[in-house]
Amino acid sequence: MKILHVLDHSRPLTSGYAFRSHYILSWQKKIGLDPWGLTSPLYNQGAGWEEIDGVSYFRTRLPKFFLRFPLIRELGTIFVLKRAIVRAAQESGPEVIHAHSPSLCGYAAVAAGRRLNIPVVYEIRAFWEDAAVDQGKFSYNSLPYRLYRAFETQVAKRAQAVVTICQGLKKDLLGRGIPEKKIFVVPNAVDLKRFKPLAPDEKLKKKLGLEGVLVVGFIGSFYRFEGLDLLIRAVSRLDKVKALLVGSGEKYEELKKMVKDLGLESKILMPGRVPHHEVSRYYSIMDVMVYPRRRERITELVTPLKPLEAMAHGKIVIGSDVGGIKEIIGEGEEAGGLLFKAEEVEDLTVKLAQILHNPSYQNELRNKAMNRARKRDWSIVIKRYVEVYGLI
Repeated sequence: MKILHVLDHSRPLTSGYAFRSHYILSWQKKIGLDPWGLTSPLYNQGAGWEEIDGVSYFRTRLPKFFLRFPLIRELGTIFVLKRAIVRAAQESGPEVIHAHSPSLCGYAAVAAGRRLNIPVVYEIRAFWEDAAVDQGKFSYNSLPYRLYRAFETQVAKRAQAVVTICQGLKKDLLGRGIPEKKIFVVPNAVDLKRFKPLAPDEKLKKKLGLEGVLVVGFIGSFYRFEGLDLLIRAVSRLDKVKALLVGSGEKYEELKKMVKDLGLESKILMPGRVPHHEVSRYYSIMDVMVYPRRRERITELVTPLKPLEAMAHGKIVIGSDVGGIKEIIGEGEEAGGLLFKAEEVEDLTVKLAQILHNPSYQNELRNKAMNRARKRDWSIVIKRYVEVYGLI
C-alpha cells in the first residue's frame, strides 16, 4: 500500500514533530507499506527529493517574498502543497493521503484528495491555536483563535479519518462534533533499540561536578508551560541534589537569570542546547527526569514524547498531574512514574525527597518506567495505522 504523507517539516530539522514523523515512515516501511513524505515550504526550504535513512521526502518551495507576509504565507503554502500533492499522486498513485497537523497541511490534502478521489487521513498532534496562546500571539476566544479553531474543525470533518496522539485530543474533537467512529488514537511511541539504559558517562559527570549527588534532569524546549521555574525552586530546597536542564527556548534567559539571582549556579546547571548526537551522554548521567508542566489547556490535552523516551532509558520519571502527563505516565499499577500536584512546589519537593535516600524504591521506579515503555515500542504501535487505513 502506497501512503503519501503531507508534513509541516521533517528531519534533518530536530523537533518532536520531525522525529515522530520519521519513525512513522520508517516503521511503515519495515512492516511492508510504501510511504514517502512531502513537506511544506515553511521550514524545509529547497526543492526536489531528499533521502534520509532510507526515507524519501519531497521538498516544496515558496518564493521568499511570500514568506514575509502573514496570511499570504499561509495561503501560498496551501496552494503549493495542494499542487504538489496532486502532481505526486498522479505520478505515484498513493492509495491514501496521510496529512499531519497543522491544518494548512490538512486543508491542502483534503482539497487534493477530493479532486483525485483518494481518501485522506488527518493526524492531529496538538491544536496550533492553543500553542499560539501560550506563546502570546493572541488570547483564548479572540477572533484569530476562533478562526484557527474553526479551520481545524473543518479539516477534521472533511477527512475520511482522524488520528490523534492521545485521549485528550480525541475528547476535544468529539466535543466539536467529529464522529467517534472516524477518530483513532495512535499514541506517542519510542524505539527501544535506540532508547535504552546507558552506563553513566563518568567523564561528563566529573566535568559538570555532578559526582555524589542525585541528578534531576530535563531535556527539551524551555516553554513557559513546561514550568521549569517550579523545578528550580524544588531542587533548591534539597541537599545532595542538583539539576541539569538541557535545551533552549523562549524562557531560557529568564530562567538563567532566576538561577543567578537565587545564587544557585552551582546547583542548577543550564548548558543550553547540545548537539543531537550528544543528548544520550546527558541522559546517561541523569537519575530523575522531571516534567513539571503547568495546568493549561495545551498541557491538559497533549501528551509529550520526552517522558516516554526517559522511561525507555530506565530513568525515574516525575511529572505534574495535568492530563497530558498523566496519560503518558499512567496511573495505578501500570504507572511508569510518579505524579505531583501541578504548580505545587511543595508536593514536587516531597516526591523528590521520597526517592533521595531510598535505593530500593529507585530501582522499583526504574523497572516500572521500562515496563511502561515496552508497551509503547514503535514495533507495536505502528500496526494501528494499518487498521486505520483498512477502514477508510
